[in-house]
Amino acid sequence: RVQLVESGGGSVQAGGSLRLSCAASGASLRWACMGWFRQAPGKEREGVASIYGDGGSTYYADSVKGRFTISQDNAKNTLYLQMDSLKFEDTAMYYCAGDWSRADCNTRRLYYYWGQGNQVTVSS
Repeated sequence: RVQLVESGGGSVQAGGSLRLSCAASGASLRWACMGWFRQAPGKEREGVASIYGDGGSTYYADSVKGRFTISQDNAKNTLYLQMDSLKFEDTAMYYCAGDWSRADCNTRRLYYYWGQGNQVTVSS
């Protein structure tokens, strides 16, 4: 019923910016807990940020706090991750995820739907 399609990945030099998008179809983000995750080679998947679509609080991993911003446009049914002041350590495959079940919204909860992933490469 739900599909998440990511876009916006690419290569950027350290200190630059990228914005990832995650377009949802089949359900409204107004009622979703949405998250961004990343996984670098040889590393476990890391929760980056989460947001609740009905005006709840956002969550950020300490490693990205102050540099990344999660947001969503309910009219476009699209989730975003604005990434500023990018570092080499941010290089990873980035995934958006969403879940419409009742639970606390954070990156440790279960997410049922996942995007296909977008590579972000930051050169030093």
